[in-house]
Amino acid sequence: MKFSLLVLALLGCGALAGKGGGKNKQMKVLQTELSAVKDGLKTIGQEEERRHAELLEKIEALQGELGKIGAGQSKLGELVTSKCGKNKNSGTWNLGMNINPADGHIFGYTNGWATGVDIGSADEALTKDYLSANVWVKPANYIAIVRHQEGVVDAVKVFKFKTSAESLLTRFGLPNMNPGRQIVSSGGPIQESVSATAENLADDPIFSVGGDLAFNWAYSDNGCRIALTGGHLSDASVNDDNTHGLGNDFHVNPLTNTPHSTTWPHDISNIQDCPLATCRDVRLQGTDHGSGPHLKSGPVYGNYAIYVSWDAESFPEPGASLSTEIEM
Repeated sequence: MKFSLLVLALLGCGALAGKGGGKNKQMKVLQTELSAVKDGLKTIGQEEERRHAELLEKIEALQGELGKIGAGQSKLGELVTSKCGKNKNSGTWNLGMNINPADGHIFGYTNGWATGVDIGSADEALTKDYLSANVWVKPANYIAIVRHQEGVVDAVKVFKFKTSAESLLTRFGLPNMNPGRQIVSSGGPIQESVSATAENLADDPIFSVGGDLAFNWAYSDNGCRIALTGGHLSDASVNDDNTHGLGNDFHVNPLTNTPHSTTWPHDISNIQDCPLATCRDVRLQGTDHGSGPHLKSGPVYGNYAIYVSWDAESFPEPGASLSTEIEM
């Protein structure tokens, strides 16, 4: 009886042991599968990291391209702004005066400059002496002096006025004539353009010398309406008849715009050193001058036009055709 029970007990333990072995196998399988899953997850993670890195590289590359595009757009914007700004601010030039030194009318120191009355006609504005009363009272920030041949630009200088928003009537009028002698620009011309075929430049009153514009240059009993500081500017008390430019007179009260005679006015005198004490041959352009024996007629280098503008900083280049109003 005891033996039988022992055998039964042993058989039960074996059965239990068999069952325990099956569970161990299952655990091993599960562990293997878990390990495979972990390896798979690790592989997936590595793949994701690789893809993530690739995406970062692509993003960085795209950002670089976008940066280049942005820089290009910025430069384009600056260019567009520059061009559009220039077009916006280029403005209009208006013809205030034209001087023809051989048309029979004398544009000396006292004629028209201080009074701003109309002289000539719009139809002949670029072929004869001309002054526009309407333009003469326009406030202006820029002035262009243009030498031209029958309305075609030969040479041009553009200056910016030191004092803004004043008209030519104000600048040449009686209040500015006493004491006169104003340097009305600084830094020289902001544009200087001369045709490659331009002639007679060696002693041209505007284009043979540099410097800034001098208005109402009064000295003793003489006056010159427009000269350049690169030429000779006589001292206020010196009676040497030796400042040369546009709108001149050698016998005038330059502070009150009063001529002492009709003998010495002249449109244009060329650059020269011809002081009264030692020189008796003042070289002029054309024939529009008084009968003074020292005034010598000479070749006409061209007509000289005076344009003003509120905001135009440049003028048409040599070869361009002129009109009384020019849109830039």
